[in-house]
Amino acid sequence: MSISFDGKVAIVTGAGNGLGRSHALELARRGAKVVVNDLGGARDGSGGSLSAAETVVQEIIAAGGEAIANGANVTDYLQVQEMVREAAERWGRVDILVNNAGILRDKSFAKAPMDDFKLVVDVHLMGSVNCTKAVWEIMREQHYGRIVMTTSSSGLYGNFGQSNYGAAKTGVVGFMNTLCLEGEKYGIKVNCLSPTAATRMTEDVIPDPKALELLTPESVTAGLIALVAEDAPNRFILCAGAGAYAKARILETEGIYLPPEQQTAENVLSNLDAIADERGQQELVGGLNQTVKFIQKAAQGMGVKLDG
Repeated sequence: MSISFDGKVAIVTGAGNGLGRSHALELARRGAKVVVNDLGGARDGSGGSLSAAETVVQEIIAAGGEAIANGANVTDYLQVQEMVREAAERWGRVDILVNNAGILRDKSFAKAPMDDFKLVVDVHLMGSVNCTKAVWEIMREQHYGRIVMTTSSSGLYGNFGQSNYGAAKTGVVGFMNTLCLEGEKYGIKVNCLSPTAATRMTEDVIPDPKALELLTPESVTAGLIALVAEDAPNRFILCAGAGAYAKARILETEGIYLPPEQQTAENVLSNLDAIADERGQQELVGGLNQTVKFIQKAAQGMGVKLDG
């Protein structure tokens, strides 16, 4: 099976360097027309050095592909709308959105300025929201779309000094969990990529050069391509790095039921081991399923017969 994006249009944010650059190049190599977005990524032609985004565009064109540079700030919805409008007017559609733009402002929560916290959340979470909102109606109308949010192990599992980054990266998982339900009947699939790669953002975190050599952007991009392919899954958190691939899931234990007279904080605390028992745990799709599960357990415990 060969994955091709002939006739497809892709937007990749934060694509001037690192993972975004790798994603853009591979999408173009497989036939996609690509908007290479990077903050400050398009110049007015008045001279000076090429922007990072323009350099990537030149690489794509030199290899026989088609691409344009765009410098929209993903935190500015009007700029993002203009970027999407330009792509749609130029190529007639938008099929793929890769929300990759990101920044770091690492500090322990006690020392982290609130402005930095807000900025990180704005770029990672609201940047993904802005870009997704701008393409959503186009994808609904054409009954086709592939959207990837970039999450992180810091969001899935936590990482010291990254409360801002982790909050934002968990936020995009929650965003995906709802969009995959709302977009399914319109042919829109939404997934998350949790990458580990040697980029500008990881060089200071992982000092061992031998380890960094293993963490190639290309190994992560292979996972990205799978998530935006025509046969892509839906609601999949793909972890990728150094050629290793895994799925992260949010699981809920079967839990316990306490009758009304036992529904006290003391009884909840004393039953935490039983509540956390992993036997029978499952992945729920949609928050309503948890409500139904709890009602069924309560009804069974109290001998109440439910209709339907």
